[in-house]
Amino acid sequence: MKPSKFINLMISLSDTPHKPLKHYLPRTWIIVCVFFLQIFLLLLARNLHTSSVVSIHPEPPAISAVNPTIHGGDSECPYGKIYVYELPAYFNTELLENCHELNPWGSRCDTYSNDGLGRPAKQLAGVVPESLTGAWFWTDQFASEIIYHNRMLNYRCRTTDGEAATAYYIPLYAGLAVGKYLWTDNYTAADRDRHCEMMLKWVHDQPYWNKSDGWDHFVTMGRITWDFRRTKKEDWGSGCIYLPGMRNITRLLIERNSWDYFDVGVPYPTGFHPSSPSDVATWQDFVRTRTRDTLFCFAGATRGLIKNDFRGLLLNQCYNASGSCRVVDCGGLKCSNGTSVILESFLGSDFCLQPRGDSFTRRSIFDCMIAGSIPVFFWNRTAYSQYEWFLPGQPESYSVFIDKKEVLNGISIKRVLEKFGKDKVRKMREKVIEYIPRIVYAKPHEGLEGMKDAFDVAIEGVLNRIKDQEQEGFKW
Repeated sequence: MKPSKFINLMISLSDTPHKPLKHYLPRTWIIVCVFFLQIFLLLLARNLHTSSVVSIHPEPPAISAVNPTIHGGDSECPYGKIYVYELPAYFNTELLENCHELNPWGSRCDTYSNDGLGRPAKQLAGVVPESLTGAWFWTDQFASEIIYHNRMLNYRCRTTDGEAATAYYIPLYAGLAVGKYLWTDNYTAADRDRHCEMMLKWVHDQPYWNKSDGWDHFVTMGRITWDFRRTKKEDWGSGCIYLPGMRNITRLLIERNSWDYFDVGVPYPTGFHPSSPSDVATWQDFVRTRTRDTLFCFAGATRGLIKNDFRGLLLNQCYNASGSCRVVDCGGLKCSNGTSVILESFLGSDFCLQPRGDSFTRRSIFDCMIAGSIPVFFWNRTAYSQYEWFLPGQPESYSVFIDKKEVLNGISIKRVLEKFGKDKVRKMREKVIEYIPRIVYAKPHEGLEGMKDAFDVAIEGVLNRIKDQEQEGFKW
């Protein structure tokens, strides 16, 4: 009813003849008037302009994440989200609490302090830009389990709803667990397998395991794959990877078995842990403009008990290179954490020789590349078939390959490297520098806003392959 009609109605009612009212009717009349007045006001309010209503009762603004990397909406997580198992402390944090027991030769508490990054590398002051001294640590090469766990707990695509997860992370410190049992004869194969066996029993009892029989589960194992592939009780290492129930779990390792689909090679942790994209850019500019007065360098030690030791051949070539090669002989403890000599060597050289280490890979690959030096490989399995997610797809764009057999037959490494012109060296170095963000682990647990580091690349790779596995006709 419109206000004008209501007014006319009231007038007509007042003009209508009626019988004399009884003594109680005035009260009734008042109630009727109040009732009709309320209707009038209500109708009048409905006809007011809607803008006046909105100005009095504004709708709440859309909520936007101040830091989108924390909230992880669906648009930010195109490959899905990850559920992190709350394993009993026995499998991870309890090992760190007993860090003095992780090594028979001394405490590892300083080594794994600062959430796995280790002690600040104060000795690098004067070597690295002053603004970046806080980004450098003496990080242990076996610290990835701790680093990944801390990052995973703050990952933008983490979910606490197991039913909504695409993948499931198992925060087992398998490398730390087996490491304490490797160096003496006082322990048995059962000791070296215990943590892994108990973890598998625990995980298999969880409701999410049966979704895919473990195909959507993954774990970080902070040592090389061969430390978890014991086939005989008297052999080295753990038999974790060969245990029943482990077969379908994806494993992030610093060295993978190239023939095992479930092994994924991830970069060794280095000492550089930037806090922001600005830190990365500052470091990239530093290594890009660095004066390099040496053609190539080699940091390593001989293996005296090995016949025709390849590292010995490289050292000899370096010593005989007439000032073109910088040598860092790592015999003894000369190259242990706490010295700047290796970084300085890489920063001052165009190329760095990267033979295999005690296994096919070595951390020095990434120390070298972070310094803007071009790696020289002698085995394909040292990098090319290890870290495909993290390194350029064209090996020749960022590295040099010299077959080990050619070195054993006497080829001169110096002559091979001298054939690369300045422009080619510049382009190769630029490719190395471009990929630095993908091979470092950021300091903040939330990662680098707007920039993917090695952790981001690894986790997105895992999520992507799990999505691929769900496709009809998938083969691995």
